Amino acid sequence: MVKRLPEGPIFSSERGNLTNLHSHKYSGLANAKTIDINQGKTGGLNVATRKPSSHQHQYATGRHHATIRNGSGTRRSLGIVSGQSKRNYRPDLRKTALARTSALLASQKEKPDAPPKKVRGKKKTATA
Repeated sequence: MVKRLPEGPIFSSERGNLTNLHSHKYSGLANAKTIDINQGKTGGLNVATRKPSSHQHQYATGRHHATIRNGSGTRRSLGIVSGQSKRNYRPDLRKTALARTSALLASQKEKPDAPPKKVRGKKKTATA
């Protein structure tokens, strides 16, 4: 039996949580192996994974950080993240990691300017 909350889902802001949902599967603190994908300071993406020899309480020093540059392209970025999750690390988080990566890459793109509005109807005949 699943209890539905009228307020909606419960969110979490912890690092390493790909979906920002409060659940054990996506938790960055409860799991030994986590993938953390964030936006970099200069653009690009930061991908952090836990070092195998580190203790679970060493959060900053026990992580391996990889930076994907801003101009690397979508396919290369998705390939790096997919390969990271596939290699016996957390294959169950592969789709979620790819979804977060593509959403971050889409948010970094500049939106094109909207085309100018066309004059229609009576205003068009009045100006002609």
